[in-house]
Amino acid sequence: MSNGRKISNFIFAFACLAGLGLAGCAGDGGGSGDPGAISLPEGRSCKSTQSELRKLDRQGVPSKIERANAGKSISKKDRANVDRYNRLLNDYLGARCHA
Repeated sequence: MSNGRKISNFIFAFACLAGLGLAGCAGDGGGSGDPGAISLPEGRSCKSTQSELRKLDRQGVPSKIERANAGKSISKKDRANVDRYNRLLNDYLGARCHA
């Protein structure tokens, strides 16, 4: 499977889980529960964020995420890359770059 396909599958799965979470919050009787798209940090665009996510994907960061989530140890450098990847992915999805 190509790296682009992996990232697309990962983003799709994350978006589905996020959608389920929002659906669960929507039953509060109020509005839709959707806060709307958030702004990307200054100097970033959807394209640049996606490009950096792909770069980290090529470096094998998603496998490091799985390793960390399984409770296995990772190096400080890998932890920094995992944290960066998660921030970028949250920004990417929050800004609705995937839509």
